Amino acid sequence: QVHLVESGGGLVQPGGSLRLSCAASGDMTGINALSWYRQAPGKRRELLAAITTSGTTNYADSVRGRFTISRDNAKNTIYLQMNNLQLDDTAVYYCNAWGMGFNELNYWGQGTQVTVSS
Repeated sequence: QVHLVESGGGLVQPGGSLRLSCAASGDMTGINALSWYRQAPGKRRELLAAITTSGTTNYADSVRGRFTISRDNAKNTIYLQMNNLQLDDTAVYYCNAWGMGFNELNYWGQGTQVTVSS
């Protein structure tokens, strides 16, 4: 079992920045990647960025160049640095841990609200 706790959300003005954190605990055996998703009201949950156990990163086109995912292995924590935030970045942001071994492993955090407003 993996437990994920997000933090760092809040209210920010357009053009501003925020850094989200996701602290992972529990048995990480079999987890291949940690990712950030978001879900805005009335919209599907959207994959934003992922980082594998080897450090490879991938980004959605909507955030590439503005958001950066990173990890601190010693702290079992991943981060999402978000720059130049826009109104349509407003959403609940979720952390995900995924792995595919004998069974698929898929864990979610509780989410943290990011609101971009002037």
